[in-house]
Amino acid sequence: MGVSRIGLLGGSFDPIHSAHIALAHAAHEALALAEVQLLPAGEPWQRAPLHASPAHRLAMAELATQDHPGLSVNAIEVNRRGPTYTVDTILALPRAQAYVWIMGADQLANFCSWRAWETIVDRVDLAVAARPGTPLNAPQPLSDLMVTLGRTLTQVPFTPTPVSGTEIRARLAAGDPVDDWLDPKVVAYIRQHGLYGASAPV
Repeated sequence: MGVSRIGLLGGSFDPIHSAHIALAHAAHEALALAEVQLLPAGEPWQRAPLHASPAHRLAMAELATQDHPGLSVNAIEVNRRGPTYTVDTILALPRAQAYVWIMGADQLANFCSWRAWETIVDRVDLAVAARPGTPLNAPQPLSDLMVTLGRTLTQVPFTPTPVSGTEIRARLAAGDPVDDWLDPKVVAYIRQHGLYGASAPV
């Protein structure tokens, strides 16, 4: 029997929402993974500063995954100081385990801009989910290296949902309902801590 594989789903999770959980479940089932670990980013280097602190985003991810067997949260990126680079995360994981890095098609298109992306491909398989308007085509340098290394790129059957962190944050600030997108425990946490301009409970 081969080594069981663990899925890794990184993201800002600012805040974590239903599409994140749905993608994790889709990958868990389609790829027959032992589990999917969600990795909240500490300080993503390719995007603007995040709205909630790493500690808050980690806490929300833990709340959102509590009732989902097969999903867990890995705090490795939050606990590491400085900008978050995927290659540092991959190199810090136990070598004896097999991993699959899960991402959206937009990230796939941009993959060769990641720091030491060749090292990432050398250590993990890749799985990609569709994103609206983005073709599921790997950049040629990535395709060539995967063939050389015998790595696989698997498509995760996943219907993208029209939900975004930007819209959720705007709704929270305006006091509009977000129940369809956020776990009730996450909503309660956001209001308790006054995140994203949401009003604290009276």
